[in-house]
Amino acid sequence: MGTQERMGDRDRLLVQPLAWPLMVSLLVKNATVLVTMDDERREIASGGLYADDGWIIGVGPSSELPATADVVVDARDRIVIPGLVNTHHHLSQTLTRAIPAAQDVGLFEWLRTLYPIWARMTPDDLRLATQVGVAELTLSGCTTVMDHTYLFPNGCRVDNQLQAALGVGVRFHASRGAMSLGASRGGLPPDSVVEDENSILADTARLIETYHNPQPGSMRRIVAAPCSPFSVTVDLMRQIAKLARQYGVTLHTHMAETKDEEDFCLATHGMRPVALAESVEWVGKDVSYAHAVHVDEAEIGLLAATGTCVAHCPTSNMRLASGIAPVRRYLEAGVHVGIGVDGSASNDGCDLLGEARQAMLLARLEASPGLRGGRLMPARTGLEMATRGGAAVLGRDDIGSLTAGKCADFAVFSLDRVEYAGALHDPVAALLLASPTRAEAVYVHGRAVVDGGRLTTVDLDRAVHQHNAAARRLVEAT
Repeated sequence: MGTQERMGDRDRLLVQPLAWPLMVSLLVKNATVLVTMDDERREIASGGLYADDGWIIGVGPSSELPATADVVVDARDRIVIPGLVNTHHHLSQTLTRAIPAAQDVGLFEWLRTLYPIWARMTPDDLRLATQVGVAELTLSGCTTVMDHTYLFPNGCRVDNQLQAALGVGVRFHASRGAMSLGASRGGLPPDSVVEDENSILADTARLIETYHNPQPGSMRRIVAAPCSPFSVTVDLMRQIAKLARQYGVTLHTHMAETKDEEDFCLATHGMRPVALAESVEWVGKDVSYAHAVHVDEAEIGLLAATGTCVAHCPTSNMRLASGIAPVRRYLEAGVHVGIGVDGSASNDGCDLLGEARQAMLLARLEASPGLRGGRLMPARTGLEMATRGGAAVLGRDDIGSLTAGKCADFAVFSLDRVEYAGALHDPVAALLLASPTRAEAVYVHGRAVVDGGRLTTVDLDRAVHQHNAAARRLVEAT
């Protein structure tokens, strides 16, 4: 395998303290079912995979794979799936889950309640929140995380998050989010939490030049991600798009999430959110929208024609009563759709397998007034959005399925648990139709980051204790 197909040297240096194994062969065998999510969507009984140095060499029935390897995983009575891909999150918000004043309000009031609390966050808080949120995601079978942090008070930087996330052992797409339009200029956030636009652009360029690794197998990428139409100027949107395309990084923002946002865009710009995005060159294969709930048929057609992607966040959309995204129509039109857990304070959980289940169920509710073709969304479609769909949204062709030449990122779930009792007629569907469970094992680039249902990379009990102390301090401060 050529050097262009291997994890970059800079990534090795960054994760060196974790003793990432080099040139180690890995054999997974005897899985009850191995779900490939390849182009044929093969599901292999008594399946397995063979990988070397973190790259998959072969996938198939266990009898057709090599008999030995440096590391052997016997997946008997287990299901193996591609590592789940989270396409939208706000990891810093793990510090502000279940805040009483923000429990029962819509997005704008929810934000106004939480902005002042987030403004007290320190770099250590951001690091802890990222570590705990990523840990919870990983335990649900997630191997790639895209985070959208857009508020950087008190010296907080994306660098703090990169250190924490890579310490857990996942692939991390760190966005340089931003807010520049304060309340005094007609935006939603208070002036105290917005930034100067030149500073935003300069820091985005710094992060890309310092950390972004576009090579296959990369553990970290940088995303340019101004927050939303109601918190940045259209000029910043244009400049960020130009900068991102100069560097070849992807673009991400909240778009068409709520009716309040639509009303804001109509009143301020005289156009709907998607039309506004198109006017500032925020459409294309390098662009993804979080939520994209309030869209019409013409806008769905625009996203399909331009290759613009959607990060679907079903639980958040229900939690904040934002609406039901037209996921079935997106998929029918050919729009790439991935799953986003979204901010831990608008979801209050970081379970990506559970989020795939929610996406399947909510799509069924979306379809209920008039079932197209008489069928509801299958469980396998929900799982596909959480794997190869998420990879497409993040612009990656090296993850999302278990096929030769791709990264050895996968999750193993035990089927002998009470949650799956009586559901083994179809173990693949059971992952989403039955209650979600924690992964028994999770591998990233051939390395076990979860083993026996426990993280191998961080002391989670200690991290949770420190995290809870930080959360109390933030919320109780006056």
